[in-house]
Amino acid sequence: MRLNLSLRTIGAAAALAALSTLVPVHAAAPADADMQMVLDAHASLKPKPIETLTPAEARKQPTPADAVNKVLKQQSQPTKPELLVPGITAKDTTVAGAAGQIPARIYTPKGRGPFPVIVYYHGGGWVIADRKVYDGGARMLAKQANAVVVSVDYRRAPEAKFPAAWDDALAAYRWTAANAGKIKGDPAKLALAGESAGGNLAVATAIAARDAGLPKPLHVLSVYPVAQTSLETPSYNTYADAKPLNRPMVKWFVDQLTRSPADLQDVRLQLVNANLMGLPPVTIVNAQIDPLLDDGAQLEAALRKANVPVERKVYDGATHEFFGMAAVVQKARDAQAFAGQRLKQAFGTP
Repeated sequence: MRLNLSLRTIGAAAALAALSTLVPVHAAAPADADMQMVLDAHASLKPKPIETLTPAEARKQPTPADAVNKVLKQQSQPTKPELLVPGITAKDTTVAGAAGQIPARIYTPKGRGPFPVIVYYHGGGWVIADRKVYDGGARMLAKQANAVVVSVDYRRAPEAKFPAAWDDALAAYRWTAANAGKIKGDPAKLALAGESAGGNLAVATAIAARDAGLPKPLHVLSVYPVAQTSLETPSYNTYADAKPLNRPMVKWFVDQLTRSPADLQDVRLQLVNANLMGLPPVTIVNAQIDPLLDDGAQLEAALRKANVPVERKVYDGATHEFFGMAAVVQKARDAQAFAGQRLKQAFGTP
């Protein structure tokens, strides 16, 4: 039996009922103990279900980053980012977006440089969160890759519908390529990175940069990306009710983002159908306990079909959002070290 379901054309309840007829490929897995500690801390903050809220309300809910800070306090550990990741300075500024200036945070390692430069896109379903919520992942990438990281706040839906975020992502990459030297960066050593919605933006921006004739990034890091828009994947079935991301949330995000069902077929969302030829090497990081697990697998297959070098790792016992939790989750430390190693290889730096 094959279902043809979309995030917009059916409701979450109908999707759950229909998908229950599928034979799961994935067996539901337990979270690692340290991962579960963060999940429990998040639950204790009493977040409301995102899919029941307005975007304004959703943006005020406790975040996984708040849960990490709660665990750190329980362990009598510091919570200041500069203490958790020493040797990296951070400065808030603005960069050119597609429709005006957008906020950005630039992370810089110690030293004179020039350093490689990574343009980083945060997660949050293109609707919630910002560079501050995703500080952990971006800051540690600067440390692990010994690179300047430019983390940008692209415009969010529903105030700015699809494809505003993609336009801002490309504009921020264009700005970075032109201004790398002004931020201790090497314009010949650029890369793209992002988590979740931002993982999608990183790949989509590599495609857009290729098509626009911009300097080619040396690498793309895509962490648990949204790579397609079907609800019929086995991981959506197995982890339909997972925390902190579940299927009803994804549908809510996309409903806020898109103007019509036609948007769901756009290759900027449906990356697996995009022209991926000629992209730089790609690293995909997936969490096992995540509806988006199979998105990563499908993207890997599509990249291989396009002869793009790709390496993908799945971190068992980890959930969506784990990547930025290195302060308290071992698998996050492992994933960040892996990502840093892959980026250094691409940059040709020790």
